[in-house]
Amino acid sequence: MKTSAGILLFKREDHNRSYFLVHPGGPFWKNKDAGAWSIPKGEVLPGEDLLERALTEFKEETGQKAEGEFMALQPVKQKSGKTVYAWALEGHMETDGLYSNTVQIEWPPRSSRIIEIPEVDQWEWFSSAEAKMKINPAQAAFIEELEKKLDEVE
Repeated sequence: MKTSAGILLFKREDHNRSYFLVHPGGPFWKNKDAGAWSIPKGEVLPGEDLLERALTEFKEETGQKAEGEFMALQPVKQKSGKTVYAWALEGHMETDGLYSNTVQIEWPPRSSRIIEIPEVDQWEWFSSAEAKMKINPAQAAFIEELEKKLDEVE
């Protein structure tokens, strides 16, 4: 089964926490919102270091480098069967000026027509409640685990 790795970027302002999520690009995701957003992440190749892949994907999907103290979170299994590994990172990033690499896909499916799309077409900060609604349902566990950890130390 496939494995992905990514970064859950978060920030604290006053007593509120916000989470940075990305929206996948392309025609399939165009009109999807709730449950469609994700942490910046990507597929891990066999033998590849998980955190290194997460950092590479963050850079590819935002144009920015993720640096700081990474906190490993428990992996989750998405409905598709894919296992996602994540690290939380506290930091701030402006969403203006972010950019994503592009990928080629066949669209419509089984049409033999190849189009180039941005891997990510939106970047946004969400409150905890909003993020849990927007993110892929399995990935909401990352936010919940991080919030428990932060509550223990605050």
